[in-house]
Amino acid sequence: MAVLEQEFVKGFIRLCNGGFLQGWHERNGGNLTYRMKKEEVEAVKDELSDKREWQEIGTEVPGLANEYFLTTGSGKYFRNVILDPVHSIGIARIDETGTKFQVVWGLENGARPTSEFPSHLMNHEVKKAINENYRVIYHAHTTNLIALTFVLPLDDKVFTRELWEMATECPVVFPDGIGVVDWMVPGGKDIAIATSKLMKKYDAAVWAHHGLFAAGYDFDLTFGLMHTIEKSAEILVKVLSMTPHKRQTIQPDQFRALAKDFNVTLPERFLYEKEEA
Repeated sequence: MAVLEQEFVKGFIRLCNGGFLQGWHERNGGNLTYRMKKEEVEAVKDELSDKREWQEIGTEVPGLANEYFLTTGSGKYFRNVILDPVHSIGIARIDETGTKFQVVWGLENGARPTSEFPSHLMNHEVKKAINENYRVIYHAHTTNLIALTFVLPLDDKVFTRELWEMATECPVVFPDGIGVVDWMVPGGKDIAIATSKLMKKYDAAVWAHHGLFAAGYDFDLTFGLMHTIEKSAEILVKVLSMTPHKRQTIQPDQFRALAKDFNVTLPERFLYEKEEA
């Protein structure tokens, strides 16, 4: 079966288009990668080519040796993925050392995987070690969440608690919380290391003044996580635009009751008592 007829490719394209329609992917902003299953690689093996050169990843991911990834391309626009996938996305395989990659399908005319490929791969390696079911890493420029990085302390506890308070579903959707990376130059090894450290604890990490990274088992869960966090951020932006002080909000004991009823574990460090303004 042709690559573009595969269900995992259709799901990948749908996520890209959904993110664009949300307004999260201006120009060539954002990126997406998917770690393919063995049976998916087998299904498209006749369309894969080994003619392109091996290239350095820029970091080491031995835990991903010989894995295959579907990825968006560097400089490519999310709005074009659904219109022209063979030039916008591609499949890359990792060598046996975890230090090089080779494009084996798509990204035609010499295009490369996203410039954030090292960050994605380091996150994939961390999440795979935690649970083999993690397969998606998604980065988007979520408008309201970016806005909050200019006014909230760049602290995991503060971001998690403020976002949890904005919508009852939030602690159920991301019960482990959300991490925050201070501003760093994107695309390099340092920010990849910082993000992958947070991904050991969380499924989502904010890049200050830049956007959000999210990890998940499949496309729907990962997009849903991104969407929920950004929706919560939008509510918080609206609240803060009306008043710096909330008249009422969800309290720590109410979060504990929610956790009990929905059978999730909420870390107590996020349920701190706030000082009254």
